[in-house]
Amino acid sequence: MAATGNTPSKTDDQVGLKDRIVSAIIIGIIRLLTLLPYKTRVPVSGWVLSRIVGPLIGYRTRVRDNLSRIFPEMPLAEKEQLARAVPDHIGRTLAELFSPKDLIRTAAQTPVTGAGIDAVDAARDAGRPIILVSGHFGNYDIARSVLIQRGHKVGGLYRAMNYRGFNEFYVSRISQVGTPLFLRGRRGMGEMVKFLKAGNAIALLIDQHMAAGAPLKFFGHTAYTALSAAELALRYDALLVPCYGVRQPDGLSFEMVLEAPVPHTTPEEMTQALNDSLEAQVRAHMAQWLWVHRRWKPLGADI
Repeated sequence: MAATGNTPSKTDDQVGLKDRIVSAIIIGIIRLLTLLPYKTRVPVSGWVLSRIVGPLIGYRTRVRDNLSRIFPEMPLAEKEQLARAVPDHIGRTLAELFSPKDLIRTAAQTPVTGAGIDAVDAARDAGRPIILVSGHFGNYDIARSVLIQRGHKVGGLYRAMNYRGFNEFYVSRISQVGTPLFLRGRRGMGEMVKFLKAGNAIALLIDQHMAAGAPLKFFGHTAYTALSAAELALRYDALLVPCYGVRQPDGLSFEMVLEAPVPHTTPEEMTQALNDSLEAQVRAHMAQWLWVHRRWKPLGADI
């Protein structure tokens, strides 16, 4: 009798083995780092990613390439400094995300500033939906934790990691900061919309390349950007608020910034306002954005 489709193929076995091995290595490194005190763990993680891992996986090259595209006149010495500083910030952020109890304690000591504070609190008290929008800048989970501690019900949308074993570990950690969390996809979006409609807050990141997005501007260059945050705000009369967890000079503490809500106009105008807001924050804190991301891909690019 011929083999049925239920029999795992050799390729499936190989994929499963690779998943287990890679996940075990990553989780093992994270657990090893957690043996260090938090105030040591964060800068050490930054140093490891900046000086060892980053150069090996091409992070420095990506930072230089993006900076050369956006700031062709930037001195080489400044590009080199950012090519080290950006991976350092990424490493610190990863250490914080995988240290949820410490992150919550840090959030409890984080000051909240900005023109949007009163509007956000008033929307919470009135049961009006709130859409908090940020980017891969600073530490976005600090903002989520701060708002939860201020009495907001905040749901987050996340993208699954490439390795299943590591993804389960990742979700288990970020869930400790707060729930619900919604997996990007049709089902997760449906659950998130239901949560939003009930008068709660959701947190979204909008600075990833979206091939089906609108050709808006980011740092003066075309960046295909999802309009979904603005569209949801219009559909459900939700407050649309740029929100940032800005790392402070000590490398460990933060300031949470709630900017003034974006006025309801058109999805394109509102999303461009979000891009402009993020750009201003990045210009003020260049090392805190994900300059390794291929943000300015041409139309149709999917890699």
